[in-house]
Amino acid sequence: MARPLAPPVTQQVGRALGLELPPEPGELQEAARCLVLDANGRSIPFKALYGEHKAIVLFVRNFLCYTCKEYVEDLAKVPKAFLHEANVRLIVIGQSSYHHIKPFCNLTGYTHEMYVDPQREIYKTLGMKRGEDNNASVQSPHVKSNMLLGSIRSMWRAMTSPAFDFQGDPAQQGGALILGPGNEVHFLHLDKNRLDHVPINTILQLAGVKPVNFSNKPQIMDI
Repeated sequence: MARPLAPPVTQQVGRALGLELPPEPGELQEAARCLVLDANGRSIPFKALYGEHKAIVLFVRNFLCYTCKEYVEDLAKVPKAFLHEANVRLIVIGQSSYHHIKPFCNLTGYTHEMYVDPQREIYKTLGMKRGEDNNASVQSPHVKSNMLLGSIRSMWRAMTSPAFDFQGDPAQQGGALILGPGNEVHFLHLDKNRLDHVPINTILQLAGVKPVNFSNKPQIMDI
């Protein structure tokens, strides 16, 4: 029989990540009224994404960013069964036109929920940063490419896409939240630069979701 998962250690993990202060109630209420767009261009209030269920909400940089692409490729490996078992939604929000959602999902293999905030209203309301904080010594475990190779690949995708654009503000940083149900904020992290992603298994643990084996090695199961 598999061992039961240990309960999430929210305080210790949060301190190790430099946990941000939760948004002020007014800020969250303002963000809740903002609209996001789905892949068909339909408007949905941000609050609808977490009002009834706990949700992991990950804001990413522009869809051309190689670090976002590789991070979302690993998010695609999170089994839907793990999320259903924990009654948690996994949501990615970008800041491009909604036209870029389906191609980005096809590129990364991501099949969970994805929306966009083209005017960056939620990004701004929640205080997500613009620009790179190069003093922050961070390295995402989900980014495999070095900066030069990754940047070349990003530029090539921009040049070969039907519409040459950056698919979002290239200076905008993202962040990670665990929200809901209702107005409860369980976790908030604002990225300092393009490599400052919360490790996926960390945020899954904080949300009460089983971790994922991201290595190519076979997973050893306790029986």
